[in-house]
Amino acid sequence: MGASSDVPALRRGLAVLRLLASRPGPLSAAAVARELSLPRSTTYHLLAELAAAGFATHFPEERRYGLGVAAFELGSAYLRHDPLERLARPVLRRLVDQVGRTAHLGVLHGAESLYLVREQPRRPTAIVSDVGVRLPAHLTASGRAMLAGLPAAQVRALFPGRASFVDRTGRGPADLPALRRLLTAERRRGWAVEDGYVTAGFASVAAPVVDRGDRPIAAITVTFRHVCEPADGPGCGEAWPDLAAEVRRAADELTGRIGGRA
Repeated sequence: MGASSDVPALRRGLAVLRLLASRPGPLSAAAVARELSLPRSTTYHLLAELAAAGFATHFPEERRYGLGVAAFELGSAYLRHDPLERLARPVLRRLVDQVGRTAHLGVLHGAESLYLVREQPRRPTAIVSDVGVRLPAHLTASGRAMLAGLPAAQVRALFPGRASFVDRTGRGPADLPALRRLLTAERRRGWAVEDGYVTAGFASVAAPVVDRGDRPIAAITVTFRHVCEPADGPGCGEAWPDLAAEVRRAADELTGRIGGRA
């Protein structure tokens, strides 16, 4: 009886932690109660218990609460276990077996795409996007798949001027308006594509992996040989919806595995 009655309290405590983690600064107990539709007495009790355990911090002068050191330690332990890579690897392996092309898991690192995992087919092709490699996010399909899910102000902060737009092959967006047009189209489509933007003769298709709050935390990419001739025009590469559908299915599967909403 006692164990089952503790479940609602645990759920409420986790909801308080999620709320504190989602805000840029500390919150008052009244704000927590209002946001979560909790009684004031229950809210104060939950915050006191979380603070006692180190998961919340009370700022008495401000009469507000924020995340505590224990929450940071828990997040650090999560990162040490490499859960995203572990969950992604079998998903990428199945995708590679299905499409016969190299697949990556990438994350945003500032204005760059950082590749964490790579799975290759039986006959691999040498490509630049290896594990640990960073590439300009505005040029990579994986980078733009994630950038498309960010607020416009955050994208602008990452690319404040023309100097932010590195050029590798003469293709790809060269300024913020061009990038925004691409991101708008790719957000509506649900996947991103680059054809010769990073390395001439190679193309990529990518789809985002999102968390519980629908924020992009990673992207799954398939890369393959393809020559985009000038005559093909700016839409070169949009003839791969079937491949994009497979990449999206893999991204949705990983989204579900991390508790996000596909």
